[in-house]
Amino acid sequence: MASFFEDNADLRWYFTRGLDWDALVRVTEHVPLEGPYAPKDPDAPKTTAEAKELFGDIARAIGELAGNTIAPHAAEIDRAGVIFENGEARFPPRLEAVSRAVSQMELHGLCLPRELGGMNAPMALYYLTSEVLARADVSVMAHHGFHGGMALAMLLFSMREGSTTLDAAGRITKTRFEKEIREIVAGEAWGCMDITEPDAGSDMAKLRARGVLGSDGVWRVTGQKIFITSGHGKYHFVIARTETVGAERSAATDDPMAGLQGLSMFLVPTYEDLPDGTRRRIVSLDRVEEKLGHHASVTAALSFDDAPAHLIGERGQGFEYMLLLMNGARVGVGFECIGLCEASIRLAEGYARERTSMGKTIDRHEMIADYLDEMRTDVRGLRALAAYATFHEEMGQKLDLRRRVREQTGQSVDTELARTIRRHRKKARRATPLLKYLAAEKAVEMARRCIQIHGGVGYTTEYGAEKLLRDALVMPIYEGTSQIQSLMAMKDTLGAVMKNPRGFVQRSADARVRALSSRDALERRVARLQIAADDATRLLIVRTAGDKLRSVRDQPIGAWVSSLSKNWNPKRDFAFAMLHAERLTRILCDVMIAEVLLEQRATDAARGEILEAWLERAEPRCRFLLDEIQTRGQRVLDQLASDETATARAAE
Repeated sequence: MASFFEDNADLRWYFTRGLDWDALVRVTEHVPLEGPYAPKDPDAPKTTAEAKELFGDIARAIGELAGNTIAPHAAEIDRAGVIFENGEARFPPRLEAVSRAVSQMELHGLCLPRELGGMNAPMALYYLTSEVLARADVSVMAHHGFHGGMALAMLLFSMREGSTTLDAAGRITKTRFEKEIREIVAGEAWGCMDITEPDAGSDMAKLRARGVLGSDGVWRVTGQKIFITSGHGKYHFVIARTETVGAERSAATDDPMAGLQGLSMFLVPTYEDLPDGTRRRIVSLDRVEEKLGHHASVTAALSFDDAPAHLIGERGQGFEYMLLLMNGARVGVGFECIGLCEASIRLAEGYARERTSMGKTIDRHEMIADYLDEMRTDVRGLRALAAYATFHEEMGQKLDLRRRVREQTGQSVDTELARTIRRHRKKARRATPLLKYLAAEKAVEMARRCIQIHGGVGYTTEYGAEKLLRDALVMPIYEGTSQIQSLMAMKDTLGAVMKNPRGFVQRSADARVRALSSRDALERRVARLQIAADDATRLLIVRTAGDKLRSVRDQPIGAWVSSLSKNWNPKRDFAFAMLHAERLTRILCDVMIAEVLLEQRATDAARGEILEAWLERAEPRCRFLLDEIQTRGQRVLDQLASDETATARAAE
């Protein structure tokens, strides 16, 4: 039997040594992070070693499901797609059988609490095994992710708004969406998130869907949503506008953030199954997109017409709640991309070992050998970054819930807990956009290279390489484009320096000392990468500050302080930084992966080989990117400025 878990030594390493499972188990079982492990739930693993063994068993079972039940039928699933008729979407027989197999393994409740019918496993287990399922078929994995992930979001949102109660042992006694969660855990329904609208994708300030509170006390949502993954699901988290003041200020000030303050989050049931076996549609399913890839995943357009809705949290908090969803979703997409990368490597290696050319198999030809080596190095680096991101995202979320529970029950919250939460959140915030960016870009690159290694047959449908590329091409687009991730990473990086310039100078100095004096050759090389990132960051800040200073020269000197400390326009004042945001992001990715691999080597010397392979490729790449930032871009900016001036004159 094929197992997509057992045949992956690097993935298995994260189950044995690569993650702090003790901390994850403790925070999941409501046990103090230090001291004896003594769970209060009688159904919990008795020791963290027992928990790790259980997680390994689950991963092996999922690996066999992926290798034996999904992967052999991926081509058939791709050809059949999904069926849309009479206003409903449904799966053809093979895909339906796969969905039943996933439900029968009770994977939809993998991370849900036991008292709600789940297994109460850490989210890290879900994310790591999502790579395995994505390797088999990424669109099957994408749909699976909208079951347990959405059910967990229901619980998380309920806990944040205070509508969940717990007993002294941390077990849930009541939660707002228990009925919906149990439906999803049982495989009878699933959820999705509805954000995108016509003419309002990344620019959420332009969202037009409205949420209105009726005289009967019921919220109702009206509007259209498009490109909704698994949009034929029953429960939809919908972002809709409830306040007009934010939108008005956005239009008046050209501030894209202003309009976000008027958004709220709703849970909207889109249909009701009746006792006679028929279905009553509350929200119409207008169409299912015919896509280049991801054929087993429904991408739907829906129309809401006074659909009854449940407000999540308070009105105006929609953007905040959406970010909670998106952070987890982007980590999930990162693991999906890694699964697709792994599939590309396995397919390319398998073909290269068998295809003979000029007296030897093509994997022995130097260029092909270099291609394959780079692919293997990239996927191990990506997996290291993904594991780091999921650990800190989960620890931050669950410790914050622990803090909220303590506050709601009148218990004291010590300052150390607050500091620990901030530390995990900061690390997750740094890693998440880098993971989403690089994993998505590498998924396309590796799938494209897989076709090239196959040569002519890679362009045919027989070998499956072209399917990988079709499935990969959406990765840099959905759940936040690569460009959005780059802007996030750039903004956070420059913002951190502006808030604490002394800390930046100190870190840069420390890196230069390590680059010269560390006894560890690999640490010296990592420090040099950090210096390259610091040099790029410094250049962008100096240029941004210089442009801002030039823009106020015509103002009275007395107004300079106000203009320089306030009134920053992100569209105008950060033009040079936005131009180079993607280049900076690529450097930041190389640096962070090197740092994570260096940390891993501290506990396992064997990881040094992976770090060395990563540095061999990252060092010249970062030098090139830094050179581009230092020498390119002014011509493009001058042209944009000239075009804006011409447009303004024409308008006059």
